[in-house]
Amino acid sequence: MPSSFSRAAAITGALFVVTEVVSENAASAQQCSNPTMSTCINSDTLWPHAGPQRFVAVGGTETVTSGQVGFGLVATYLSRPILLNAPTPGVTGVTPDGTLQVGTSQYAVDDQVNANFLFAYGITDQLELDVAAPVTLVQNGAGTSSITGGRSLRDTAVRDMRFGLAYAIVPRARVAPDVAVEEGGKGRSWSLAARMIMTAPIGDNRDFAGERTVVYAPSISADYRVSRLFFGTEVGARIRPIAELAGARVGTQVTAALGAGVDILPQELLSFLAEGRVYSNLPEQRATSFTPSRTIAPAEWLAGLRSAPFLAGDISFYAGGGGPIPITDDPITVPRFRFVLGVSYAPLRRDSDRDTIPDRNDPCPRTKGVPGYERPGCAPLPGESTK
Repeated sequence: MPSSFSRAAAITGALFVVTEVVSENAASAQQCSNPTMSTCINSDTLWPHAGPQRFVAVGGTETVTSGQVGFGLVATYLSRPILLNAPTPGVTGVTPDGTLQVGTSQYAVDDQVNANFLFAYGITDQLELDVAAPVTLVQNGAGTSSITGGRSLRDTAVRDMRFGLAYAIVPRARVAPDVAVEEGGKGRSWSLAARMIMTAPIGDNRDFAGERTVVYAPSISADYRVSRLFFGTEVGARIRPIAELAGARVGTQVTAALGAGVDILPQELLSFLAEGRVYSNLPEQRATSFTPSRTIAPAEWLAGLRSAPFLAGDISFYAGGGGPIPITDDPITVPRFRFVLGVSYAPLRRDSDRDTIPDRNDPCPRTKGVPGYERPGCAPLPGESTK
């Protein structure tokens, strides 16, 4: 009886949550149907992946060990990711190319702090289930009030969830990076993985925290390591319907990211990373006074430090920041600057000496142990007897 009551309570609670989400989305549907002032645009285009990651913007090629659960938190501060030009009488300025500028700048999203709660489960040693639950902890901005006369942004917001699968096509060997470099070859010097991510449109799309429908984000990533240097790349797409905001049209994008790093200290104790990413927007832009550029190609650079000092690299920390790459003029969703902090636990079960004892539990991770002696994972000392 208590078990049945618990199940009923859980189902009731779940239905209540779903009802609230549906009613909230229905109330905000009119914002998505607005042909020229849709707020159904995600202001934060940085979607960190769950599971083992070396870079922030470049998807990794490693997956969590079969049957294990990984989790992480990536927090980011964005400054002015969405800028609008509110119409005013007369010419207000001239762009560098001589175009007359009409209207005044209004920050639809001024300051924003987002947190991505990440979860990963190893279905097999090559297949991983990823879930990301992002939220906006605090934000401010005018929203579209300068043009529509509506309300400004709310202080907090729920963002679209992300979930999907990562598959290691060429899996990276579960050994320490320096051991992989020494051995070289497929799965050690280089590896390859594919991802298919989908969004659940449950976000507060009146606050630039969600989109009106599911977004599909397939990608393929590769990495390469030589000595203390390592590189990563990811190419893919974000497939979505077109949403228009004051002349800027955001739709399906072709995505590309590239990262490079160097180990400052051995055994992943400290690494420096530099990354760049660009999302080429496919929809043709309308020639309106609100559009500063005929092309929208959000692009950012990031630089930071990474450390994985605990549990043989299973726990890692990241701190960094970056800003826009000026491919086009003031593209929407590119912040003036960004700061990123992250922590992750991703069980890899590395076994560098292949003695069946994981490095995280092995007192001698570079020396193959002999079973039956007092120090599991280590070679027997002279005169050491078996148990």
